[in-house]
Amino acid sequence: MRKKNLIDYGIFVPSLIIIIAISIPFTLYEAESLKLLNSIFDYIVEVFSWGYLWYGIILVAAGLYFSFSKYGQVVLGDPKEKPRFTLFEYASILIAMGVGSTIMRTGMLQWTSVANDPPAGVEPGSTEALLWGNAYSMFLWGFQVFAIFVMIAPAMGYILHVRKRPLMRISEACRVIFGDKLTDGWAGKVLDILFLVSILAGASVTLGLGAPIITHNLSALLGMNVTFGMTIIVTIVWVFLFSLSAYLGIEKGIKRLSTWNMYLAGIFAIFILIAGPGVFILNYFSDSVYFLLSNYLNISLNTGSVYEGKASHIQSNTVFWYAYSATWAMLHSVFAAKISRGRTIKEMILTYLLAPTLISWIATGVLGGLGVHRYLNGDLSVLNLVEENERMAAIPEILSTLPIAEFSIIVFMIVALIFLTTTLDSTTYTVAAYTSTRDMSKFEPPKVLRIVIAAVITLMALVLMRIGGLPPLEVISGLMGLPIIIVQFLLIYAAKRMIDVDQAWKNNVRSKNTNLRSKSTNTG
Repeated sequence: MRKKNLIDYGIFVPSLIIIIAISIPFTLYEAESLKLLNSIFDYIVEVFSWGYLWYGIILVAAGLYFSFSKYGQVVLGDPKEKPRFTLFEYASILIAMGVGSTIMRTGMLQWTSVANDPPAGVEPGSTEALLWGNAYSMFLWGFQVFAIFVMIAPAMGYILHVRKRPLMRISEACRVIFGDKLTDGWAGKVLDILFLVSILAGASVTLGLGAPIITHNLSALLGMNVTFGMTIIVTIVWVFLFSLSAYLGIEKGIKRLSTWNMYLAGIFAIFILIAGPGVFILNYFSDSVYFLLSNYLNISLNTGSVYEGKASHIQSNTVFWYAYSATWAMLHSVFAAKISRGRTIKEMILTYLLAPTLISWIATGVLGGLGVHRYLNGDLSVLNLVEENERMAAIPEILSTLPIAEFSIIVFMIVALIFLTTTLDSTTYTVAAYTSTRDMSKFEPPKVLRIVIAAVITLMALVLMRIGGLPPLEVISGLMGLPIIIVQFLLIYAAKRMIDVDQAWKNNVRSKNTNLRSKSTNTG
C-alpha cells in the first residue's frame, strides 16, 4: 500500500512559488516597489477608509450577535465534553497569539506617532496630542481588531469539532456554500492557497520585524552596534525556541510558554510601577481609558472628510492596521478553532474580544505611560528620538531611565522573545495542521512537518532581511486583506448556515444537568 504524504503539496508548493515570485522583484527594486505599493495604499486610504472602518464595526456586531443569540450556546464538540483548557490557560494562549510581541513595540512607541502627527486641529507634541496617542494605541488593540481575528473561528471550529471533517481548511468550511464540486476543485484550491500565502508572508514579516525588538535592546545592553550577524544569532535562538515549542505541541509547548509569560509580564509591569513613576502611570492610564471611551466612535468612524490635506496618522494607520489584521484573521481563527474544543461559540468569541483587549490596554498604559512621563519631565526627548533614529532604538533608551536599567532591558527582551515565540509557534503549528493530510479532528499535525514549516518561514525571513524586501512584503500583506475580508464574510455566513442546517442550537448544546467529562487528545 502506498504511503500517504504528510503534506498536501498541491496547496503548499504553489503558495511558496507565489511568495517567491512576489518577493524577487520587490527585493531587486525595493525603493521603486515601495513607492508603487505606497501609492496604491494611499489610494485605498483615500477611497476606502469608510469601508474599512465600517468593516471593523460590522464584525464586532456580528460577534455580539453570534454570542448572545441561539448560536452562542452551540458547543464546539461533544456537549458533555470538558473544555480542553482551563479558562486562564485558554485566555493566555489567545492573548499570546493575539497580541504577540507587537504589543511590546506599539505599547511603548505608538503614542509617539500620533503625538507627532495628531488629528486635525491638535498641536503636535501638546498634552492633548499625548492623550490622543495613548488612547489610539489602546484602540488598536481593542474590540474591532480582535473581532477581525476571531470571526472565522465559529465556522472552522464547527467543521472540526462538530462535523468532524478531517481537513482543517477554509475551503472545507465553505463546502456548505460552494458544494462538493467547487470545494474539491479550483475554488477550494484558491481559498487554501490564499490562506497559506497570506500566512507565510505575514509570518516572514513578523519574524523580520520582530527581531529588531530584541537586537536593539541587546545592542544597548552590550554596547555594540546592531549587525546582521547579531540578527542571525538572535533569530537562530528564537527559531530554536519556537520550533521546540511547536514540536512539543499545544499542551507541552504553546500552553506552558503562554501561561509562564503572563506571569512574567505581570511581574515586569509591577516592577515598572514600583521602580518607575507608578502614580503618574496609573493616573495617565485612567486618563487614557477615559479619553478613549469618550472618543471611541470618533476614532472608529471619523475619516476626516471635511479637512483638507493629507490624512493624519490615525486615519491612515487604522486602515492599514485593519487590512494587515485581516491577513492574520484566518490564522488566528483556525488556531482559535483548534484549541476551542469543548467551548461554546459564545465563550470563544467573548474570550477573544475581552481577554486580549484588557491585557493590551494594561500593557499600553504601563509602557506608554513610562515613555510619556520621561518625555514630559524632559528626561528623554522621545518624539525627536523616534523621528531621527531607528524607532526600535528608542525602547532601550526609555527602559534605561529605570533603576537597574540592565535588568529592565533583559526582562523586556525575555518577555518580547517569549511573545514572539508563542506567536510563531502557533503560526507554525497552524500551517502544519492546515497543510497536513492527517485527520485534524482526531490528531495533531506531524512533528516533522512542524519543523519543516518553521525552517521555511525562517529561511524566507532571513533572506528578505539580508537582501531587502521586508518593507514591500509588509505592504503586500496589508493589501492582501482586501480579498480576505470577502472570505471572512463568506465564512460567517457559512457558520450560520451549517448550524441552521444541523439545528445545532437544539442538538449540540449543554443541558443544565450535563456533567462535563474530560476527553484525551491523540497526539502524533
